[in-house]
Amino acid sequence: MTDVSTKIQVDEVTLDLVVVRKRVKNINARLHGSTLSVSAPHRVSRGEVRSVAVELARRLLRRARADAVNGDDSGRIVAQKVAAKFPKPPRVTEVRFSTNQRSQWGSYSPRTGVIRLNAVLKVMPPWVLEAVVAHELAHSIHPDHSPAFWKLVRSICRHTDRANAFLEGVSWLASSWADLQPAERAQLAGGR
Repeated sequence: MTDVSTKIQVDEVTLDLVVVRKRVKNINARLHGSTLSVSAPHRVSRGEVRSVAVELARRLLRRARADAVNGDDSGRIVAQKVAAKFPKPPRVTEVRFSTNQRSQWGSYSPRTGVIRLNAVLKVMPPWVLEAVVAHELAHSIHPDHSPAFWKLVRSICRHTDRANAFLEGVSWLASSWADLQPAERAQLAGGR
């Protein structure tokens, strides 16, 4: 029996929410295009179903975005190109763009050869991505941010300082956006 069929907004995406009451133990959800199909136990209130549905939708949308952003080999190609510039190239087995990486731009595991990168890097200028990859791979030689580390990174990627400044600006803007006045946001977004 369908309990609710309505629209919900999740992370600026409008979804058709279809809730079906079933003999299930937990609330479950599937995302098909722009339709979120939810099955819920009879005993759970509409408010609780809606609240859980929003959280499940957020996870499913992130997973779909992660699949889309990792749908090609562009990250691996960049990483292998950058790795080849090292005196002893670090091993790169996989490059994954992450949609839930919040506190850092990237990470690298020398043990597995896996590089994880913040998904937003994929839409930034290519020299920013190259600089982040060089930074992460340099940690396989220097696990710190010593002068030797920075010398190595700069020798691998000549855009390192420019990319760092770019990323600092992006980070500042992202953390300050909500505090800016609408006119200032419009200016920064290219509006008149």
